Amino acid sequence: MRRTHVIGLLLLALALGLVGAGCLDGTETSATADTVVGTLPATTTDTSDLPALKLKGDPAAGKQVFASAGCESCHTLAAAGSKGTVGPNLDQAKPDLVRVVTRVTKGMNAMPPFAGQLTNQQIADVAAYVVQSTGG
Repeated sequence: MRRTHVIGLLLLALALGLVGAGCLDGTETSATADTVVGTLPATTTDTSDLPALKLKGDPAAGKQVFASAGCESCHTLAAAGSKGTVGPNLDQAKPDLVRVVTRVTKGMNAMPPFAGQLTNQQIADVAAYVVQSTGG
């Protein structure tokens, strides 16, 4: 019984110490550091390794590529009538042209690169289709 009282007193002392230290006094604190050590990677706008960006994509042809390349099985896109849930919902993401070309060409996370499977024109076409369909 005595041990229970000691533990209770210790917990009470700890709680009072926190209040005295300002932790529970209603003030807001932040876990954000005042100083950041290191640097963030520079964003790049180099698209020289994305030849599909230099081509004019045809959204109508891109609709066919979207279906034949299996995009429908992973992505939701209302214009295609697809409801895939493995990859991002394209209607919600509204990706821009550079993002679509980059992801289709190089892949990312669960999405494989299609650079060896689709021609640059097909990549440009499917990107144009996705951007036009989503307003990205």
